[in-house]
Amino acid sequence: MSENTPTPSSARPPKQARTGLKSTGTRKAASKSNRSRAREFALQALYQHLVGGNAPEAIDAFTRDLAGFHKADSVHYDALLHGCINTAADLDALITPLLDRKMAEISPIEHATMWIGVYEFQHCLDVPWRVVLNECIELAKEFGGTDGHKYVNAVLNGLAPKLRAVEVAADKASGAMPGAPADEA
Repeated sequence: MSENTPTPSSARPPKQARTGLKSTGTRKAASKSNRSRAREFALQALYQHLVGGNAPEAIDAFTRDLAGFHKADSVHYDALLHGCINTAADLDALITPLLDRKMAEISPIEHATMWIGVYEFQHCLDVPWRVVLNECIELAKEFGGTDGHKYVNAVLNGLAPKLRAVEVAADKASGAMPGAPADEA
């Protein structure tokens, strides 16, 4: 072998530090909580509902057969999927006043992500509002368009003081930064 011929070991990219994050800044699958996984599966299922108009039962059966579903919190997934579909009109009524365009112009990923956020604000009081916000931003970063997470952040940050008034006020009073990530509940 000549000096200029790379050896197989030198052709490999350098090892990355094990931070739990991909190079894009999103979390690696192994570092995700069961609830984070449930949100991902719920997002995919809600996308099917929004785009294809598929029945919740058919979507549910399909999603439960996907690889990795066994690692998700299936109870949280059920609550998100069926809760968002059953209360879609109410969720949209809360979201629409904060939009700068018609709901039909919103990407289905952003739409479903906002549904998840609003639903969790209203019905998953064991999850801190900042965790809900951060998880939805992460979903939009991972599955949505380039700046979709900024839009999701703006809408959910606008709804948090209305839907979690006491919790948001307590964070402001204590000096906690709104939208700052918190540990998963």
